[in-house]
Amino acid sequence: MRLTLAVTTWERPDALAAVLGTIATQRETPDEVIVADDGSGPATRAVVAAFAARCGLPVGYVRQEHQGFRVARLRNLALAAARGDYVVLVDGDMLLHPAFIADHRASARAGCYVQGVRLPLGAAQSRALLDADPATLLAGAVALPGPFTRGPGLRRAWALHNPALARRCARLANALVAEKSCNQGFWRADLTAVNGYDETMIGWGPEDKELCARLRHLGRQRRTLVFGGIAWHLHHAPAARDRQAANEARLAATLRERRVCCAHGLDAHVRNNLDALPGIWL
Repeated sequence: MRLTLAVTTWERPDALAAVLGTIATQRETPDEVIVADDGSGPATRAVVAAFAARCGLPVGYVRQEHQGFRVARLRNLALAAARGDYVVLVDGDMLLHPAFIADHRASARAGCYVQGVRLPLGAAQSRALLDADPATLLAGAVALPGPFTRGPGLRRAWALHNPALARRCARLANALVAEKSCNQGFWRADLTAVNGYDETMIGWGPEDKELCARLRHLGRQRRTLVFGGIAWHLHHAPAARDRQAANEARLAATLRERRVCCAHGLDAHVRNNLDALPGIWL
């Protein structure tokens, strides 16, 4: 199985550098990395170029102009460039446990998609990690202790890395973890079948849940990865919620009508790039 890791980012080069640093310390590396940039300045491109020069992996870079919150379109650009059979998507502020890629590989099953968890960090914790080189810290055998993670006790427990327990909890954890695109794994053929993310969902909102609803309507089942695929979420201010109601209505319509495909999605980028991948490979 050829695995693509896609990382989305916008104007946070320090966090992106930390995330890419944790990719470099993976026990099993992805087959390629794609950074999808929502119109950041030159500092972000420099971070990606520096990572590509030292990591020894194929690194792709796709970019769109920043015109508000258009993460659905940004992820579709990454998917159009992906060459892997399986795609793991993370946000550019998610620090990856050294076994993150190995855990996602092990959890991939035909007919399923995988939902991972995020372990939120406070503002002070995030700053301390960025100042201390998180790639070096996370490369240790213990990684971050549970109490370092902010939130309820159960979520702290998920900082324990236990692959055997992760396999046993894959179905049970579906009821405990919300669908969030910051840590998810999909077969690329399944994403193509549902036409990727719905690009009419602009602004913060459940574009991730809407995609997963269409995958379920296609007959794909959800598996949730806990005690594995561990990723810590660096703190940031919440995004504006001005489009939330409209996006929630779009999700409700997808559920009500049992939609499988969206009208404005991945196919536009694939169709427009039949002879060339979007973006560049470094």
